[in-house]
Amino acid sequence: MSSRDVKDPKTDDDLPPALSSMWRLCKLGYRYQPRLMLVAFLLSLLAALPDALLALWFKLLGEGVLNGDNGLIRTAAIGIGVSAVATWFLRTVSTRVQRRFRDKVTIALESHVARLQASVATIAHHERPEHLDRLSVLRDQIFVLDHMYMSVFSTAGWILRLGVTVVLLASISPALLLLAVFALPTVLTSSWRPAVERTAQERGAQSSRLARHLFTVATTAPPAKEVRVTGIGPRLVDDRRVAWERWYGPVAKARWDSALWHALAWAVFGGAFVGAVVFVAQGLDSPPADVLLVLAAGSRLSAYIGATVGEIGFLRGIWMDGSRRLAWLEDYAASLTAETDVPVPSRLAEGIRLEHVDFAYPGTTRLVLDDVNLTLPAGTVVAVVGENGAGKTTLVKLLSKFYEPTSGRILVDGAELGRMPADEWRQRLAGAYQDFFRFELRARHSVGVGDVPRLDDELAVVTAVERAGADDVVQKLGAGLDTQLGPTWPEGVEVSFGQWQKLALARGFMRDAPLLLVLDEPTAALDAETEHALFEHYAAGARGGGEEGRITVLVSHRFSTVRMADLIVVLDGNRVVEVGSHDELLAAGGQYAELYAIQAAAYR
Repeated sequence: MSSRDVKDPKTDDDLPPALSSMWRLCKLGYRYQPRLMLVAFLLSLLAALPDALLALWFKLLGEGVLNGDNGLIRTAAIGIGVSAVATWFLRTVSTRVQRRFRDKVTIALESHVARLQASVATIAHHERPEHLDRLSVLRDQIFVLDHMYMSVFSTAGWILRLGVTVVLLASISPALLLLAVFALPTVLTSSWRPAVERTAQERGAQSSRLARHLFTVATTAPPAKEVRVTGIGPRLVDDRRVAWERWYGPVAKARWDSALWHALAWAVFGGAFVGAVVFVAQGLDSPPADVLLVLAAGSRLSAYIGATVGEIGFLRGIWMDGSRRLAWLEDYAASLTAETDVPVPSRLAEGIRLEHVDFAYPGTTRLVLDDVNLTLPAGTVVAVVGENGAGKTTLVKLLSKFYEPTSGRILVDGAELGRMPADEWRQRLAGAYQDFFRFELRARHSVGVGDVPRLDDELAVVTAVERAGADDVVQKLGAGLDTQLGPTWPEGVEVSFGQWQKLALARGFMRDAPLLLVLDEPTAALDAETEHALFEHYAAGARGGGEEGRITVLVSHRFSTVRMADLIVVLDGNRVVEVGSHDELLAAGGQYAELYAIQAAAYR
C-alpha cells in the first residue's frame, strides 16, 4: 500500500459522526467494565425519579391543605420526605459507583489511545501539521474522556426528570407541552455552542502549540544556556504573547457570539414559562393546586432543561469532540493496515531491491526520493553518502517501514515489503538513528529496550555495550549499568550528548540476528578516529551478514568510515547517482571521488 492510497482527513467534516463515535466509546467502556457500567447507568436513572416527583407531592399537599384532608397532607409529607432522602441516598451511591467505574475505565482509555498510536505502522501522523493539531486536541481531551460516561449517565437522568415533569404538566393541559417546544432553542444552542468554540480552537491549534513551545524554550533547562547567551528571552516572551493572542482572539469571539445566541434562546423559554403560569391561572381557571403544580413543575422544568442542555453542551464540546477524534484515530490506524499476506523471511538470500521508488513527505508534493532503483545484496555492509537533503535519512526510514513509498516498491528477497507485517519486520530490524531518544531509565534498561524480551538479560546488555564501544561510558557511571540516567530523577545523573549517543548505539546492537541493521549517523558526536576504529571492528564482524544474510546500512559524512563498506551508494538531488565500492568509485572519478578528495584534503 502506498501513502497515496490512504484517505487523509483534514477537517472536522471528515471526522466520524458524533453519535456514532459516542456509541463506539460507550461500547469501549462496556467492553472493559460491563457490569459496573450497567449498574452505574441504572443508579443514575433511579436517582432521577424521587426528585422529579417533588412537584406532584407539592400539588397533593396543596390540595390537602385547601380541602382540609389530613390523610392527603400526610401522604404528601411522607412523599416529600422519601423523595428528599432517596434523592440524597441514591445520588451518593450513584456517585460512588460512577467514580469507581471512571477510575477503572480511565486506564483502559489511556492504554487504548497509546495502543492505537503504536499500532500505526508509519510515523506520518506525527509530522503532518493538520494531524498534529488533531492529535494535540485529542491528547488534551483524553484525560477527560472518562468523564463522558458520567455525563451520559447524568444526561439520561435529566432526560428522565424532564419526561416525568412534562407528563405532570400535560395532566393539567396538553397545551403546556408547548413549554417543551419553547425549550428546543436552548437545546440547539447548547449543542451548537461548543462545536463552534471547538472549531475555533482547532483552527488556532498551531498557534497554541507554538505558544506552548516558546514557553518551554523560555522556561526549561536544555535551551537555557543559549537563551541567556543570545539574549532572546524578551523576544520569546513577546512572540509567545503574539502566538497566544492569535489563538485566543478567534476563540474569544466565538465564545461571545455563541453566548449571545444562547442567551436569546433562554429568553424565549423564560417568556413561555411566564405565559404558561398566566394561562393556567387565568385562562383555564384552574384550582390553586394545579397552579402550584405548574409553578413547581415549571420551575423545575427550567432547572432540568438547564442541567440537560449543560450536560449536552459538555458532551458536544469536549467529550463528543474527543470521542470523534478518538474514533478518527481508530479509523486512521485501521486505514493504514494493508494486506499483510507475505511473511517476513527468516534469512536473506538475495537482499533488498528498490524499484522506481518515489517519495514525498505527507502534505508536500516535492519528491525527496525520485525514481530510485537500487539493490542491496544480502550479507553486505552498505554505506549511503550525499550532501544534506539528498535523501539519505529518508531512504533509511523507508527501509524501516516508517513510511510507505509514494510510488514504486521495495522488495525483500523478491517479496513486497509493503505487504509484510510492520511489527514482524521491525522485530528483525535493529539500528541507531541520528534523532535518537534519551530514555531516562537505569542505564541497563536504556540499552536493554533495544530488545525488550531480553531487557533484564545482563549478558545481552553487556555484549551490546561492548559492540557499541560504550564501555567507557558505563565505567564512568557511579553505579555502572544500575545508574539512573537523567538529573531530574532521584540519584539520576546527567551524561553528555556523545555518551547518550553511544548508549543509543548500544541499544541498536541489542538484537543478535537482525535482517537489517540501520546506522544513521549514529556516532556523529564522536571524533573521526574513534568512529573509524569502532566501525572497522564492527564491519569486520558484520561482513557476510552471518547466517541470516544481514544487510548493514550505514549513513555517515565521514569517508574514512564509509570506505570500509562493501557497497557505497551516492545520493544527489534526490536521485542515486553512483553505486560501487570505494576503489571503483574513486576510479570512476565522479561525485564520490570529488567529495572524498575534498574531505581528505581537510585532514592533511
